[in-house]
Amino acid sequence: MPEISLLTAFLAGLLGGAHCVGMCGGIVAAMSLQGGKRQPLPFHLGYNLGRVMSYTLAGTLAGLVGSAAFLSERLLPVQTGLYVLAQIVLILMGLYLAGLSRAVLWLERAGGGLWQRLQPVFGRLLPIRDFPGALAAGLVWGWLPCGLVYSVLVTALASGGPASGALLMLAFGLGTLPNLLAMGWAAERLRALAANRTVKLIAGLTVASLGVWGLIGLIR
Repeated sequence: MPEISLLTAFLAGLLGGAHCVGMCGGIVAAMSLQGGKRQPLPFHLGYNLGRVMSYTLAGTLAGLVGSAAFLSERLLPVQTGLYVLAQIVLILMGLYLAGLSRAVLWLERAGGGLWQRLQPVFGRLLPIRDFPGALAAGLVWGWLPCGLVYSVLVTALASGGPASGALLMLAFGLGTLPNLLAMGWAAERLRALAANRTVKLIAGLTVASLGVWGLIGLIR
């Protein structure tokens, strides 16, 4: 897999912080403050380790499904089509982060059915009492419907194999870590920063530009 693809996935996770804060704010708050006390750092690490593990598993499955279409050279147009679709979704996600378009939200609605089944499981894990419990909660949290996650999953689908898909989603997950780890400790400040229109515009347009760059690379 080209290194730029891994870099793009990492930057999408990092720059999508405004969306992460808004999308996961309630869950982070529920896990961070239990019984009126702030959870210790190992618990936050467990939550996020589990979440990134779920992203990596999803990337593995997406890469496996996508690789079936690449077994024949005659299906090269399918691979190219998936790659173009991945870049378009990334552009739409960037426009959404910038507050310029909501077209990509259909991706989040597509995953709503799975989350309805998992949400009761998540609720039964609370309150978190130890690191294994935090890890389990994070594993469930990783399947929360999220347009940003799904936009990178489309790229994993076009990555050519399960290992490439796993690496892509791992890179994305690592990119999300700074924002979501920090949110457990400074939620209100991060919400205020994420709501700043200038911050959203710069981050969103940067993510969109990654998709544009991917399309330009295909043409060249």
